[in-house]
Amino acid sequence: MIVGNVNTRALLATAAALAGCTAGFRQSVPPRTLRVTPKGEAVQGESPTDRSNLHVASEDGIDVWLERDGAAGPNDALILERLALAARIRNGRGAREIDNRRHLGILTGRESTPDERLTAASALGLSATGMYRLVVAPLFAVWRNHPAGPEDVIATPFGPVHAIVVPERYPRFGASPCGIGTATPPDSLDRSFRTAMVALRLCRAPKEPQVVADSYGGLIELLADADEHAPHSDADRVEAIAHYAWGMETIDAVVAAQSVREAARLLNIHHSTLQSRIDTITATLGFNPFEGFGRSRLGAAFLLHRLRTSTVLDLPAAAAPGNVAVLGPARPATV
Repeated sequence: MIVGNVNTRALLATAAALAGCTAGFRQSVPPRTLRVTPKGEAVQGESPTDRSNLHVASEDGIDVWLERDGAAGPNDALILERLALAARIRNGRGAREIDNRRHLGILTGRESTPDERLTAASALGLSATGMYRLVVAPLFAVWRNHPAGPEDVIATPFGPVHAIVVPERYPRFGASPCGIGTATPPDSLDRSFRTAMVALRLCRAPKEPQVVADSYGGLIELLADADEHAPHSDADRVEAIAHYAWGMETIDAVVAAQSVREAARLLNIHHSTLQSRIDTITATLGFNPFEGFGRSRLGAAFLLHRLRTSTVLDLPAAAAPGNVAVLGPARPATV
């Protein structure tokens, strides 16, 4: 529909038909509000409700929402996200033209040369001397507000993601799940994209709905370039520990803590109970996580295990059977 350059009313009518309720659109400049029913009929007046879970607002002045009574539908978040992206592009926000999907694909593609990335960055209005980050999220992510910047849907080995280029120091925004890559110059934004993908796949809702690559320092860049499916003895042993009901939460606490007692406090268990678990972990790993490089080895293996078992990009199961909207595929950029 974006490629066909359909108007905003048609976008709203499609979203309303998929959701089974009225869909709305509002832009600040020039002021305009439009609401359309599932039958494609325009509704006069403002939206009667403002529910944050059925509303997507962007910093460049475009809001979209669904007017549903009762609980949100199983595909509402996905419908809203695609509607928001389409409405922003249709009304001159986000990508300046449809061909920008090719430029963003070049920016994020590992096979592109630095000169090709600089040319693509210039076409997208990015400064050759600036520092930028890639923000990535699944197409079904829930956005509380939306950062401004060149954006598109990018195909990856793990599934399509919504990718946005933002400045190194970006306005705060809320999205879940969401990964934010390291800051790089435009000719290295493929690296920011890879670290953003690792950050996204490390998300754990509700504990970590948004992960910033900077939080893991250089380790996340190593993970971005690693073959996570290659044999890795430490990660393989972490997988064995994961079979214990207490395994993953205990490793998480051990990696974060500086002592057994601190880890016990994080887990809210007696330190003697934790010590028994650590004895099992040490025997399984073949090294003590509190000695020498033990914690570093365990931390790296733990993150690699989380990447191997990540389900962040799996489409969430429908909350209830019946009345499930079926959405057509997005048009991903080629990377």
